[in-house]
Amino acid sequence: MNSKESFYRWGLIFAGLGMAVGTGNMWRFPRIAAQYGGGAFMLVWILFLFIWAFPLLTIELSIGKKTRQGVIGSFANIMGKKFAWMGTWVAFVTAAITFYYAVVAGWCLKYFLATCFQGLVNKDPEKFWLGFTSSWEPIVFHFVALFIGCSIIYFGVIKGIERANRILIPSLFILLLVAAARALTLPGAFLGLNFLFSPNFSQLGNLDLWLNAASQAAWSTGAGWGLMLTYAVYSRKKENPVVTSATLGFGNNLASLLAALAVIPTVFSFFYGQNLAQEKALDVMRQGNEGLTFKWIPNLFAQIPSGSFFLALFFLALCFAAFSSLIAQLELITRIFMDGKFSRKKAVLLVGVTCFVLGLPSAISLGFFNNQDHVWGLGLLVSGSFFIFMVLKIGPKKFREEIISRPEHKVKLGKAFDFLIKFFLPLQIIAMLVWWFWDSYKGDPENWLNILSRSSVGTVLFQWGVAVTVFILLNRFITKRFVVEDNDD
Repeated sequence: MNSKESFYRWGLIFAGLGMAVGTGNMWRFPRIAAQYGGGAFMLVWILFLFIWAFPLLTIELSIGKKTRQGVIGSFANIMGKKFAWMGTWVAFVTAAITFYYAVVAGWCLKYFLATCFQGLVNKDPEKFWLGFTSSWEPIVFHFVALFIGCSIIYFGVIKGIERANRILIPSLFILLLVAAARALTLPGAFLGLNFLFSPNFSQLGNLDLWLNAASQAAWSTGAGWGLMLTYAVYSRKKENPVVTSATLGFGNNLASLLAALAVIPTVFSFFYGQNLAQEKALDVMRQGNEGLTFKWIPNLFAQIPSGSFFLALFFLALCFAAFSSLIAQLELITRIFMDGKFSRKKAVLLVGVTCFVLGLPSAISLGFFNNQDHVWGLGLLVSGSFFIFMVLKIGPKKFREEIISRPEHKVKLGKAFDFLIKFFLPLQIIAMLVWWFWDSYKGDPENWLNILSRSSVGTVLFQWGVAVTVFILLNRFITKRFVVEDNDD
């Protein structure tokens, strides 16, 4: 192990929650939950916590704890050097997301400051958003976000990441609790509450509901990103990955639920007493992530007493969520360079400069931003499939008994884990990919293979193909440069 630093148990939990709880909890979950049936969606979403997120998080934690290397070294160490390219794919997908996620963190920071000092609730939110995204400011805030994130990981896992998350995560949950409590006191908030927790079982026949619940569980928890694998490098030998992954999964879902309680009742309250109030509220929730968060939410909070204060709290919570996830992503990339014999300081500098340069196109162009979000967000499905392939290659029973479990662990996985890995998880990946192919083709039959389209099958497969080809061709070089031969764990 290259670093003598190690997380204490709660340090690992806070770091893991920081990784899992991000902007997807704050802006995507309330929108998706409302779009796909409220209560019915909630039931399916909780199910996928157990049959997707929980096993993958457990796998990642176990691998990182055993190998004490980043994702590239872990794949090479467990599966053989010829499979290092798979770890490179996992690392690159998360890095590609980091390039534009830093832009999102910059947006959140800008809106928090704008609420505090520019009276955002008194402005036209849509005009403000268009003015901001068409200016040079996103580049500046992109830089600031990366500077903050890199400054935290520069000090290491104890003085940097653990200390930051011990502040960010409790503060984030407190802010969400305050925002949810205020939302529930608004007139008509009970309509949103009833919608969120009263399942319409007829909605369970909607395939889109199941697929979006699966994707939310997969992407929100960070399962398959390689992030928990990276943090597990710094975990202690006695750490139980089963208990840790369960804690992270439930903590992540709690944050999503609090965000939904803050947003959905507020939206319903806005239209309370109007004709077709629920339909109008759901129309708002169908806005894209940016539309809901940066255009509608300022408008909603402007209508309630002390709206500026509560809007500032919301964007502060969004900042905390964004930065806690950003530092996990930056640490994953940094860990790989540290495996390649870079010092932490040099690795952080290299990662920061690279992420700033490669994130510039997303800071400048929303079209490019949305393309990258689509391509590499879907790429996480492939990342997850590589982890599953690793376990299948070793054998689920052998992996469970020899890599996950230790004699002193009181909580252990049973044969159900083997069944999930052999059947359920591969089936989920196939179902989501098939659904995506069909949905893309159905949406635009004439351009579905156009590689220049923003979100076509063609542009995704082209970029994936280029990445995989490069990683396979460079596999020998990558192995020599970034795989640690001898571990002194």
